[in-house]
Amino acid sequence: MYAAEQAGPASILSWVFGAIMIGFIGLTYSELGTMFPVSGGVVRFPHFAFGSFASYTTGWITWLAAASTAPIEVLAALQYGSNYVPWLQHLQDGVAVLTTPGYFAAAGLMFLFSLINVIGIRWFARLNNALVWWKLAIICIVIVAFLSADFKLDHFTHPAQGGFLPLGWHGVFSAIATAGIVFSYLGFRQGVELAGETDNPQRNVPIAVLGSLLLCAVIYILLQIAFIGALPGAALANGWQHIGTTFSGGIEGRALAFGPLATLAMTLGMTWLALLLYVDAFVSPADTGLIYTTVTARLSYAMGRNRNAPAVLAKVSERGVPWVSVILAFIVGLIFFLPFPGWQKLVGFVTSASVLSFGSGPLTMMALREELPNHHRPFRLMGGWMVPYLAFLSSNLIVFWSGWDVVWKLMLAVVLGLVLLALHEGLRGKHTPRLDFKAGFWVLPWLGGLALISWLGRYPELDKHAGNLGYLHLVSGVAVIAIFSALIMWLAHSFRLRGRRVLDHINQNWADAPGEQPG
Repeated sequence: MYAAEQAGPASILSWVFGAIMIGFIGLTYSELGTMFPVSGGVVRFPHFAFGSFASYTTGWITWLAAASTAPIEVLAALQYGSNYVPWLQHLQDGVAVLTTPGYFAAAGLMFLFSLINVIGIRWFARLNNALVWWKLAIICIVIVAFLSADFKLDHFTHPAQGGFLPLGWHGVFSAIATAGIVFSYLGFRQGVELAGETDNPQRNVPIAVLGSLLLCAVIYILLQIAFIGALPGAALANGWQHIGTTFSGGIEGRALAFGPLATLAMTLGMTWLALLLYVDAFVSPADTGLIYTTVTARLSYAMGRNRNAPAVLAKVSERGVPWVSVILAFIVGLIFFLPFPGWQKLVGFVTSASVLSFGSGPLTMMALREELPNHHRPFRLMGGWMVPYLAFLSSNLIVFWSGWDVVWKLMLAVVLGLVLLALHEGLRGKHTPRLDFKAGFWVLPWLGGLALISWLGRYPELDKHAGNLGYLHLVSGVAVIAIFSALIMWLAHSFRLRGRRVLDHINQNWADAPGEQPG
């Protein structure tokens, strides 16, 4: 629904372009993940190539992205649940956000995720296989049901609604970042984050990373097509931008915004499908929320292992669970509900933080190719610099398209992380590793430059109060980001760690080898 509101029928292209861009990033992590199958790899790989300052900064962003994902899944579940329990959420400027009682319900779900992680994650891991098949089945059933219903081909080309591209290319690319499209592809990271906990990483990591991307692309493109074609004509009365609030249906005439697929199913007379979707609206987000609570804990565990965050974060229970990190993930999850009380309000932040954290992967891959040319690479990416550059460019473009109103909050969070690093260094300086600031200082012009370019850009175009200047449009923005990305890649490659220092970092981390991972 959000993709259709921002791009109309051309949201189909948003899914295609999003898959390609995340695919470039996934390819670089397939090489890194098979070279070094360690837990929390997204955090630890930059440590090998650029040292503690770079790994801490990118690790902090990675952790923020993961820590905010479990809350976003809670918000997704409650958004559908508000059809039955209307006091959970209300509409604010057309967006569903939490009420005060809804906040406490959200806190309860976060507590449940954390409790399962502490006492029953191995049981959940076995259950997750069944839940994944359930989630895939529900999506496929929805696609078939909508395609076989009153499917309206003219929704894709109707001149009165602006044709196939009613909101222009700006809407297509903005939707990639802020409508949940890139967010829907980010599951590939689990193949990297948990690589140290699989018995055959050389085979399983590339399959998990690239296979998940391909599967998601196919089913979500089909779902977008089915959703657009099944919309009733009344939903388009005020144009694509307002379909969520224009059309009411389902339970007591609740707006489409409170549960798009289920409301649409009820309108089409498919009560059985709506009931399935309301069940799935809890099961699917709960499953993903549990996974990301696990991942968040592994990331702070990895930062503790890197010794540029408090060592207590690496403490594990008798079950092998980093329980201190799980508690931290719970507390931070509650905080995220405050500035981002609705799904759409949080998804842009999660997307930007995630792809920004992945941006260090292509740079790390090329640095390690230079310093470890003979290291065993079970999966070797072909094409030299081309794919890593496209991966880094994709990461920066997605952040730019997220818009200044998201980027300034992300950069404020980065500054907070740097303050915490300074405090940690001041209090524990003798017990922390060398920062290797010379090798990692490129992070500062990278993040600062992205913030400046975003401020100069026109995203978000429809928000008059975002505070950005609007000088850089789609084409000019892409051109500036392309040049900027090449300069940062050159800077990072020029100041990377060399020879012995790289091997020292790898040897220090490799004590945390397969078989000694947190469970």
